[in-house]
Amino acid sequence: MRIVNNRPFMRYIKQCKVKSSLEINFIHPILRSMNMDVEMKKITDFSNKNLLLVDDDSPFRERLARAMEKKGFQVSQAESVKKGIEAVKQSCPGFAVVDLRLGDGNGLEVVKEIKKLGPDSRIIMLTGYGNIPTAVAAVKDGAIDYLAKPADAEDVEKALLADPNKKASPPENPMSADRVKWEHIHRVFELCNRNVSETARRLKMHRRTLQRILSKRSPK
Repeated sequence: MRIVNNRPFMRYIKQCKVKSSLEINFIHPILRSMNMDVEMKKITDFSNKNLLLVDDDSPFRERLARAMEKKGFQVSQAESVKKGIEAVKQSCPGFAVVDLRLGDGNGLEVVKEIKKLGPDSRIIMLTGYGNIPTAVAAVKDGAIDYLAKPADAEDVEKALLADPNKKASPPENPMSADRVKWEHIHRVFELCNRNVSETARRLKMHRRTLQRILSKRSPK
């Protein structure tokens, strides 16, 4: 991964006590946009103000929906890949926020359907952890950016309305490097069916080190 040589980036690396390229990969979704100021449009500049939220976390989705409505978006919701695709076919949104992992499949399927019917639609992918390869796949399939959950309405608005030719500004309250690492490790642990030995093997960590991390609460 090529690291941009800029002072805000290096200050953040130093403050977070990042020591290796592996750790930088974990926090890359947070750091990658620190070298450019964002130029935002206004929602009133768009004729299609429809925003589709696709997420199976109902409290989070409904909370985000209320916040985005206050910002001028016309919000509709879906809790699955199937419902999301149905909503797109009924009325293609100008904007979309789609969770990567849904109960019945992968959110990238919704992204593909949106881009097929609305090439100019602006789509943001949400991930529960810093998964760079999947984020790259999302961008190739038509997403303009991706955010790590939990993302607030301010971050979502900035990403949706940012100049697509420039990188989004960094989030106001990004997760710390330790928190992103913790989220990633727990995600792999769940994918390994909570098997400590298999998780340690895949993460190339010592088993006891992994057990210590798993026994701790999530860092702030």
